[in-house]
Amino acid sequence: MTRITTRPFSFRTAELLRQQGVHPVLARLYAARGLTDVRELSSELGALITPTGLLHVDAAAAFLADAIAARKKLVIVADYDCDGATACAVALRGLHMLGAQVDFIVPNRFEYGYGLTPEIVELTVREKSPDIIVTVDNGIASIDGVAEANHRGIEVVITDHHLPGDALPNARVIVNPNQPSCGFPSKNLAGVGVMFYVLLALRAEMRKRGIFDAQTQPKLDTLLDLVALGTVADVVKLDANNRILVAQGIKRMRAGRMQPGVAALFRAASREARRATPFDLGFALGPRLNAAGRLADMSLGIECLTTDDEGRAWAIAQQLDAINRERRDIEAEMQDTALLLLDTFNPQDKTTISVFDPSWHQGVIGIVASRLKDKFYRPTITFAPGGEGLIKGSGRSIAGFHLRDALDLVSKHAPSVITKFGGHAMAAGLTIRAEAFDAFAAAFEAVGRDWLTQNQLERVIETDGPLEEAYFSTQFIELLDGQVWGQGFAPPVFCDEFRVLNQRVLKEKHLKLMLEKDGRRYDAIWFGHADSLPDRAMVAYRLDANEYNGVTRVQLMVEHAQPV
Repeated sequence: MTRITTRPFSFRTAELLRQQGVHPVLARLYAARGLTDVRELSSELGALITPTGLLHVDAAAAFLADAIAARKKLVIVADYDCDGATACAVALRGLHMLGAQVDFIVPNRFEYGYGLTPEIVELTVREKSPDIIVTVDNGIASIDGVAEANHRGIEVVITDHHLPGDALPNARVIVNPNQPSCGFPSKNLAGVGVMFYVLLALRAEMRKRGIFDAQTQPKLDTLLDLVALGTVADVVKLDANNRILVAQGIKRMRAGRMQPGVAALFRAASREARRATPFDLGFALGPRLNAAGRLADMSLGIECLTTDDEGRAWAIAQQLDAINRERRDIEAEMQDTALLLLDTFNPQDKTTISVFDPSWHQGVIGIVASRLKDKFYRPTITFAPGGEGLIKGSGRSIAGFHLRDALDLVSKHAPSVITKFGGHAMAAGLTIRAEAFDAFAAAFEAVGRDWLTQNQLERVIETDGPLEEAYFSTQFIELLDGQVWGQGFAPPVFCDEFRVLNQRVLKEKHLKLMLEKDGRRYDAIWFGHADSLPDRAMVAYRLDANEYNGVTRVQLMVEHAQPV
């Protein structure tokens, strides 16, 4: 069941924003998203929260400055998703700019799993001979891996943003806004954002030591295209601080000042960097990088982001595009299998979904979980074979159901079922014994029944209400596209009642519509939906500028529609 609602907003706040020069519709949109002050809209770098509030960042800066001065070899241990790849590229480029000897290693997710494990430490020692290991986008749960590194005389700096467990690793320094006692105001930094902050603190420390001054220091803002890409792709909340990082990165992309690999990814995705939006980063560039980690080796993605050779960047971007196409084919097949397995599934009877198939690919289960969650609106975990009698699961959740906490509770209630787990509120991963699948599904469902109310299991499409006729224009769409929208700062979705004048199905799966309101007609399309609408419908939609044969027209992208 899906319900359309209108976001409430304070008329007084919207009016105050309007009086401060904000466009009247934008003032209403911002007020509905909790903004109260025009200063929160600043996208200038000067408005960034300073690194000093990030717990232990100064200690990390001093330690790394000493290591650089002593010519110690740093090795970055990265995660295998887009956030991990961009964080690794930021670390490699930034530390190199600051004079470090630096290399990287990224685990193959199928051989080594997630995080700094003892096996990864052993591999890193064997292949890279590090003096110091720096983790990016992982490490906060790597108690055994850090112990192994310490045992081998290697010091570890952890930079991460994931939620910690009950105990922290015995690392030399941990920088993570979500660790206990960290008072950093933005808990929503992605892994790439945390690494960028460490570099800012390191540069400040080196300035203090007289290694360079404000004029001669390396320009770390050249890394902001990577920071923006990782931040959007990791679907962290775009609070005011993250919006600055993303806005600055997109500004660089639109001006053509980006890494060759980022430019190549735009080209491979047939997107124009000069019109870059967060949507491009999340749905075009991010998936192409993620595909490498899902099906092949993320070191390919990291090379794309770190090479300065435009030809090499383009060659890799084409490879990543091909891998992404393969990923889509595998995903479509897995989705068909999942729907067959769930043929008798009735959402009314269940609060969660757990599904396993022995033919599934471990690297793609997270996307399939996401698709099933979208279709059934239930917390969903999909499992694939993990070798040695284990199966590996990837989960996606719905609002109000903290997935990592749910897995924690399952592990307490049924301690023999889960081998390991980790993650966030909305996404998590786990490993269980194959024979324990039914026991896990039952324990997970028990948590769902305990935690979720009927209202929470109803999908709600939040909208910004009707849009005045004057704003159905390409100029207004340009104004909207100039803002940073994303997770936690939702892109505008408007809603109104329309007459349905015409409708036809394209390619057997998309509904093309001609809608009418107050005598004015609007082109609309509802992707992935083929069922026809009645003569009058309540339509929730986004505005899109559709270019065809050199003419740009306003088109409504339907999010949901229902009879009036």
